[in-house]
Amino acid sequence: MATPILRIHDLHASYGRAEVLHGIDLEAGAGSVITVIGPNGAGKSTLLNTLMGVLPARGTIEYQGQSITALSLEERVMLGIALVPEKRELFGTMPVEDNLVLGAFRQVRLRNRQWRERIDEVYTLFPRLKERRTQLAGTLSGGERQMLAVGRALMSRPSLLMLDEPSLGLAPLVVQEIFRTVSALRATGVTLLLVEQNARAALEVADHGYVLEMGSVSLEGPASQLAGDPRVIETYLGATREAS
Repeated sequence: MATPILRIHDLHASYGRAEVLHGIDLEAGAGSVITVIGPNGAGKSTLLNTLMGVLPARGTIEYQGQSITALSLEERVMLGIALVPEKRELFGTMPVEDNLVLGAFRQVRLRNRQWRERIDEVYTLFPRLKERRTQLAGTLSGGERQMLAVGRALMSRPSLLMLDEPSLGLAPLVVQEIFRTVSALRATGVTLLLVEQNARAALEVADHGYVLEMGSVSLEGPASQLAGDPRVIETYLGATREAS
């Protein structure tokens, strides 16, 4: 793996007195796609929220070689970390393009005058958003809302983009489109940390994978290796994988 842009060591996180993450170790090389798979309740979303600074944590979180464990959510955003949450959290009563403009907050704060050009780049990645640019976000289809959520996060020009269940609730054809987008994002140089229940699709686009179960990493390795692991096949991919 390349030099880590993200390194997590012995990470613990809790909701109140209930510890959810138990000593997580994870690395993401710059420009790589890392996936975290596992069942409901394993702590996958908690992991992303902890990395974003939403939840307090014990352990080490290093980003670009520097500890960010004590930094606030806002400070992490300004460093170039972005999260597309599971619920997408768009401004439904605002047009598509206004949602994208709000995503440029980091670039405006950095006084990057080229931030408006980023909208054109997002429209190139998601032509459908350009077609819908004046449409209210709340009237978009599920797949279009997911595209807008990703596009809004990309407006900040993040170095690390975290996606929480991007395929959740979407039709199979839309899921394929979303994962094609994940592959396209790799070419932009952004590092992707993908949390996903669709283990098959996630392992197909990822470089490296982690299996999270009951708040601990039970397996990790190259994505292609995990896809062939009998335990992963039986639990997450189904016994029909070899015949497919």
